[in-house]
Amino acid sequence: MTTAKEVMIDQVVSVSSESSVRTVLRAFVDHRISGVPVINDKNEPIGFISDGDIMSNIGYRDPRTFFFDLGTYTTSWVDTETFEEKIGNLLNRNVMEIATKRVITVPASLEVDLVAKVLGDKKIKKVPVVADKKLVGIISRGDIVRFVVSNYLDS
Repeated sequence: MTTAKEVMIDQVVSVSSESSVRTVLRAFVDHRISGVPVINDKNEPIGFISDGDIMSNIGYRDPRTFFFDLGTYTTSWVDTETFEEKIGNLLNRNVMEIATKRVITVPASLEVDLVAKVLGDKKIKKVPVVADKKLVGIISRGDIVRFVVSNYLDS
């Protein structure tokens, strides 16, 4: 059976947990990617940041309703920051302030059909691949599709 190690991209673009969002955006553009693992100084994934996380921080924010045990309290604030102000406030923030901290990973030895299941069940587009807790690769939905086409359609 084919494993994650055989399908993964082993030249992974990642960012340090000390990086700014500015660094992340530059990586997205320079490498034409939409998400990167955030690693610690031991090369262990401790977070993941995607273009969706960026969109959540620069997009229009609807007023929120908060529920308390004593009743309902609705905020009366409106989104007063301009798009440009949101971007300016975001660029120098630490990546871990907005990254997903409960990062989903798969072991390099995991069979590729189970990797596909993780991607589908968790509704994520890519997943870091680890060996001994260290980042060794990344697999996207597209990587699996390309594997299927090259191994099953072209033969």
